[in-house]
Amino acid sequence: MHEWALAESVIKSSISAAEKEDLKKITQINVRLGELQQIADDIFKFALDELVETYSDKFQDVKINIETEETRLQCKQCEHTWQFKDMKDKLSADEAEAIHFIPEVAFVHTRCPNCGSPDFRIVKGRGVSVSSIKGVKE
Repeated sequence: MHEWALAESVIKSSISAAEKEDLKKITQINVRLGELQQIADDIFKFALDELVETYSDKFQDVKINIETEETRLQCKQCEHTWQFKDMKDKLSADEAEAIHFIPEVAFVHTRCPNCGSPDFRIVKGRGVSVSSIKGVKE
């Protein structure tokens, strides 16, 4: 499952960051999910909760906040910007699934709604990142 692998990366990244900051316990993790990643939030959250239990020595009543960052795309030809959600309904199930696993596939299935160019950039809203963690130094 894609969500489990991403959740494991979030947990391991948080532990690594905590170790660099000499935190003995992590009490909060703030995660940013890019909309383009199309993560199943419930599965991702469940995976995070299960993994926290696995590494219980590193976490102290941890609160995990998940924020979804909307995807903005910009055409390199006409400079028009648009959101991924505006085109999501136009994708087939297979196209949406391909983008879910490899967001760069969006370049194959997307065109600028203004000029039709396939040449665009992802301005924001891709990937998964730990935006911050909080913890106890004790």
